Amino acid sequence: MAKRCAALVFLWCACAVVSLAQVAFKQTADQIAVEIDGKPVTTFHFGEKWPKPFLHPLRAPSGTVVTRGYPLEQNAGESRDHHWHRGLWFAHGDINGIDFWRESSGNETQDKKLPLPVGRLVLHAKPTFSARAGGGKLQAVFVLSAPGKQPLGRLREEYVFQRLGGQYAIDVTATIQADGGVALKMGDTEEGLLGFRFADAFREDRGATLLNSDGLNGTKNIWGKRARWVDYSTTINGQTVGVAIFDHPSNPKHPTYWHARGYGLNAANPFGEHDFHNDKTRDGSVTIPKGGKLTFRYRIVVHNGDAAASKVEELYSAFAKTK
Repeated sequence: MAKRCAALVFLWCACAVVSLAQVAFKQTADQIAVEIDGKPVTTFHFGEKWPKPFLHPLRAPSGTVVTRGYPLEQNAGESRDHHWHRGLWFAHGDINGIDFWRESSGNETQDKKLPLPVGRLVLHAKPTFSARAGGGKLQAVFVLSAPGKQPLGRLREEYVFQRLGGQYAIDVTATIQADGGVALKMGDTEEGLLGFRFADAFREDRGATLLNSDGLNGTKNIWGKRARWVDYSTTINGQTVGVAIFDHPSNPKHPTYWHARGYGLNAANPFGEHDFHNDKTRDGSVTIPKGGKLTFRYRIVVHNGDAAASKVEELYSAFAKTK
């Protein structure tokens, strides 16, 4: 009997090991493709042609693409607003008066309308990545470069890719370092911080469901509100799919505010208080002292089914307990 139990335990352990997701990275000159169990999940873009790095496209475990193709892809009938909305990215619209969220278009007339000078996130060193059974990690460092190539500080990005049951999860850790000789003021603006641009099927006017952790629905009810998470879900080719973004309890001003738009943008942003409250007397800015740093942690879960079926609240609770 003891031998049989031992054999069963060994078999269970062996199965558990086999079930762990296998993450693989494939690098070219300025891209790193990410696969889980041999299936493409996303690609990290960090080349000089882009003013900031981003993940694009992002796919559900079924293979369904959940991010908009534009501007990398020209898909018939797809929206073409906000050319700086590409997949998943981290940036802010006002750091020491420089906009790292918006981007110039090359059209002088249009670019004159931008409210602030536009900066770039410039690669500091080659990205590194490593994979192990159950997950994979990708890291990169970028210089916060103001016009004239003036370095203000650095941004360290870390992405951890894994499979959680039937879902894909991407953990994002972003650290802004004031190591450029000056303090960094994260200005009060709605244009930030962790952004996700959904495929047009996730538009609210096309039937998508926008839900936050307090049970509020729709962009009119969740935009500018604080919440632990926000989930967008919709039906594509007869299958329900969704994306939840989690704000970790260790983040500044947790729970964060959400720049959650019905046209397909969702962004976790703790710094837009005067916009979100429609009160110009409020100042939601935060200053990182010279030599200091500020770290943010998020989890993006791409899931099958809606938020309830995918048990998003339970998934958030598990993430909240991570150190």
